[in-house]
Order: sequence, then structure tokens, then C-alpha cells
Amino acid sequence: MSAAPLFEKVALIGFGLIGGSIARAAKAQGLAGEIVTTARSPKTRERVKELGIVDRVVDTNIEAVKDADLVILCIPVGACGPVAQEIGPHLKAGAIVSDVGSVKGAVVRDMAPHLPKGVHFVPAHPVAGTEHSGPDSGFAELFVNRWCILTPPEGTDRTAVEKLQAFWAAIGAKVEVMTPDHHDLVLAITSHLPHLIAYTIVGTADELEKVTSSEVMQFSASGFRDFTRIAASDPTMWRDVFLTNKDAVLEMLGTFNEDLSKLTRAIRRGDGDALFEHFTRTRAIRRGIIQLGQDSAAPDFGRSHASLPKPDGK
Repeated sequence: MSAAPLFEKVALIGFGLIGGSIARAAKAQGLAGEIVTTARSPKTRERVKELGIVDRVVDTNIEAVKDADLVILCIPVGACGPVAQEIGPHLKAGAIVSDVGSVKGAVVRDMAPHLPKGVHFVPAHPVAGTEHSGPDSGFAELFVNRWCILTPPEGTDRTAVEKLQAFWAAIGAKVEVMTPDHHDLVLAITSHLPHLIAYTIVGTADELEKVTSSEVMQFSASGFRDFTRIAASDPTMWRDVFLTNKDAVLEMLGTFNEDLSKLTRAIRRGDGDALFEHFTRTRAIRRGIIQLGQDSAAPDFGRSHASLPKPDGK
């Protein structure tokens, strides 16, 4: 006899890469008696129905959250406050409300005032994703061996936090709990600033008049190619990230600019020792990331390569 689901009803508001992956994984693991979703676009809702991933697709957020035990907002962080205000009066007592945003301080400030007493608010950030978006982009394995950071406000019911921990662990994630402000500072350097740099480099290459766009694409080495992958991320999501986590991003950007100035001086002065020392230190960080299981040590980031063409006549 199979075990009872962790939640009787899970409601997903928004159904892109993250929402779709949660639905697929929760369904595969039997974590919900029923999964109900909605999305802002009628076209997206229709596509989710066609995919047959969830039990029901409804037209409104209010209809989706009715009697739900777990509600997850899978939408850009800038939309979380208005949606929380909309659904707040219709949430079931004892329900857990969460999100998947890359910024947590702003989400707590925007959502918490609209959630009634008796509802448990446990914000979350699954640190996983691809450059793809939309209802077709999700897959059940997205969160396997990836971190999911929970940032419950002070005083949140411990049992509710543990239950959401169990949910994310069941779909493969490694779960960590920290304060919203600490999360935003850590992610500013590990995620937000790298995206800002990627957008900048790709934009700079596009603006260069001496190099045609065809040459930029044709001769993309692995470094630039990987920047373009990051820069292909969802524009709405990342606009909201930088606007809502601007203090932490600006702090990290200031530190980065100082380090960049040091490297600029070293190059200008021909200081090979300074460059070698810096590159040696950063190489050690890369090895540490591999040792922690955050990436593969396979060459070229684990990408497969086409076979060499066979010599003529063989």
C-alpha cells in the first residue's frame, strides 16, 4: 500500500520552468493528492492542459488556492505582493504559502502583510534552472542535488518549515535554512552579479562596431558561449531581481569593481606575478566547487562533442 501524500492539495500559481518542474517532480514522487495550477496567460493554461501534467488547470488564482494545503507562487518576485494580496482572504487555515523567487527580503516584505494569521509563510529559493522558460521547459529532475534555501520569517511554525523541507528533499533538493537578508547577500555574489556581468559582456559584444555579429557567434569560445547561456535567462525575472535586491547587488558590484581595478592596473603595469597569484586563487575556488559536487570536473563543463569527421576514403 503506497504512503499517503505529503499534501492533499498543492496549488501552483505560475507554470514556467520552475512551476512545471515542481509539478512533474511532485507527481512522480506522489507528494500531492491533487495538483492544481493556474497561469496569467490563457495560452499557457491551455498548453498546461494539453501536457496533462497536473490534475486541474483553473482560470484564477483564487480558484487555485481554495482548500490548498501548499501554495507555491512560481512567478517573478515583483508580482508576489499583489498576488499575495489577492489570495490572502481565500487561503485555508493551516496552509503553507511559499514562493520560488531569487530574492527573499523583498518577497517577505511584500507578501507577509497580506497573509492571514493561521497561514504559515515559508519563502523558498530553489537554486536551479536553465536558460529556458515556459510550460514545456520543466523536467522532474531539475532539483536533484541542487540547493533549495528556505527563509522563514522569525516566529514561523517549525512544523510547517520541516514539512516544506521534506517536500523539497523528496524531489531531490538539498535544503538549507537561513534569514532572508543573509540569503540576499550570498546570492548577490553567487548568482545575481554573475548574471549582471553576463548581460553586460554579451551586450558589449553586440555593440562592437569592429566585429560583426556573425563573427561574434561564429567564433564564440567556451567563455563567451557560457556567458550567452546565462544572458538568455528570463528578462522579467532578472529585471525584478535587480530592482528588489539592489542594495546587496550594489554592495557586491562595488567590491567587484575594486577587484577589477586591481587587475586593470596589473595588466597595464605588466605585473605577471599579481595576475598569476589571482588566477591561482580563483582556480582553487573552482576546484572547491567541484569537490562540493556543485559541478562536474569533465572538460568543457561536461558538454558532449561531435566526432571528428572520417578521413576521405575511410
